[in-house]
Amino acid sequence: MKIDPSIAPIGFNTTWDSNQTLQSENREIIQANLGDSNELTFSLDRHSRRPVIKIVNRKTNEVVRQIPNEDVLRMAEWFKTAEDRR
Repeated sequence: MKIDPSIAPIGFNTTWDSNQTLQSENREIIQANLGDSNELTFSLDRHSRRPVIKIVNRKTNEVVRQIPNEDVLRMAEWFKTAEDRR
């Protein structure tokens, strides 16, 4: 990940040893906030091809939270279909 210093917040450290260091630190922060029973997943919605982020319970595979939610994805799909018909 590269950060443009001209838009970085004041005091933000723009130098990293490597992308792996940044990814590792992000992973640790995310995992600390999710707890041991949840995991973060990234995917593409098969209909809209939009990125989807989910927090999933590891034990039950239940989706705890999804961004954007299913209603928003279906609404975007509906608008795109309506626009394509014009």
